[in-house]
Amino acid sequence: MNIWHNKALQPHHINALNPGTLGEHIGLECTEVGDDYLVGTLPVDHRTVQPYGLLHGGASCVLAETLGSVASAMVVDHEKYMTLGIEINANHLRAIKEGKAIGTCRPLQLGKTLHVWEIRICDERNRLCCVSRLTVMVKERKGL
Repeated sequence: MNIWHNKALQPHHINALNPGTLGEHIGLECTEVGDDYLVGTLPVDHRTVQPYGLLHGGASCVLAETLGSVASAMVVDHEKYMTLGIEINANHLRAIKEGKAIGTCRPLQLGKTLHVWEIRICDERNRLCCVSRLTVMVKERKGL
């Protein structure tokens, strides 16, 4: 079942939101849109590593939060609702030293006022490196 408000949602629609954002600055890119998931990548480079040369845990959280937040925004009617991230957690399971981090975001719950997303981040060898959960509040715009 297609969960997106725009049933024809494509990666270029999401990437068009990047200019002037943290995602643009660190090279985050949406690469795939499925009926109920988004995939995005983040390069492991000078912008995203910590002093040991490993992907920074905060960068993993940026990937997870961006995918989940954008996914929530794409589920609702923007004329009527706005979506706001209210909680994120992440378990870092394996380091990524090079290449790209690949995040896949799927809904756990799409309620009227809360969305919960699971974001699984893997390396390019498809090894699970981080599991994150993001909770997003859905709020009526009421004249915004």
